[in-house]
Amino acid sequence: MTAASLENSPPRRSRVQLESWVREFEQQEHCIAGKVSIAPQEDDGREDSGLVILSVRNAAPSIYMRARSYDDPIWELTVTEQPDDLVMSVHDIASLAAELVVAGNLCTFLQWKSLDWDRQSGNHEH
Repeated sequence: MTAASLENSPPRRSRVQLESWVREFEQQEHCIAGKVSIAPQEDDGREDSGLVILSVRNAAPSIYMRARSYDDPIWELTVTEQPDDLVMSVHDIASLAAELVVAGNLCTFLQWKSLDWDRQSGNHEH
């Protein structure tokens, strides 16, 4: 990507920025049973859109969330596929459901932060 195209595109969500947003979410006293992490970025930090991973405590799948593309403030959530059937107790199912709600709330929070960040930067029209 050229310097001119970087100037005309929305700001990127760096790993540091995403970590800050996740900490802010956690400080709002959301009950996160699993572990939230930010995937290492593959480039120099200017072109990344970020990938937030929630490792679910009560099941094998992980949940990851990210903006749909580097210039899109709309976030989406993906639950990873499992190689085997997921057999759970009633308690474990309820716990997994609660973790999915938290993941949805975190994804919504990250989308809001992205929209707000882009709007404040003046580089995005959403």
